[in-house]
Amino acid sequence: MKSAANGASTSSVEVTNISAHGFWLWLAGKEYFLPFADFPWFKNAKVADILNIERHGDRHLHWPALDVDLTLDMIENPRAYPLIYK
Repeated sequence: MKSAANGASTSSVEVTNISAHGFWLWLAGKEYFLPFADFPWFKNAKVADILNIERHGDRHLHWPALDVDLTLDMIENPRAYPLIYK
């Protein structure tokens, strides 16, 4: 007897909280804080636009309404990516 092929990944991404200083993101069993100081694209965004996240693979996130793409490495190490939106 053969096992069925693996199904789609059930691991999702979710914004768990938004504050005046940034927002918390739950991804792959871990919570990340994205401060607006390091991720200014989200500071003046609508809540609905921050909540609207698409996950592309294990390490890539896209916010379509904001045209923002981030990798997990960018979230974990924002100082390694010094390009800041002005």
